[in-house]
Amino acid sequence: MIITTTERIEGKRVIKVHGLAMANSVRARQVGRDIMATFRNLVGGEVAEYSKLLADSRELAIQRMTERAEAMGANAVVATRFITAGIMGGASEILAYGTAVEVEEQV
Repeated sequence: MIITTTERIEGKRVIKVHGLAMANSVRARQVGRDIMATFRNLVGGEVAEYSKLLADSRELAIQRMTERAEAMGANAVVATRFITAGIMGGASEILAYGTAVEVEEQV
């Protein structure tokens, strides 16, 4: 599966558009991570616990989007975008979406 944020894939041409492929991942923070994040917030710097949590959520959303695109018969997703939103005090959502397409080698 080819996934790109651009509308075109160099060397390929779109032969069929299958439609919108999207998926999300919602993760809640953990108490242990919150305590470490609070300490980091006091002294400054990256909050590595949350960075990892969001990275894991993003990967899961991409995996789910890919599975949906494959189920539609696509072999690529173009114009992929991400949205991150806080749902409640302790949970965040990452939404991944793009256009599921079928591509072939450009002759």
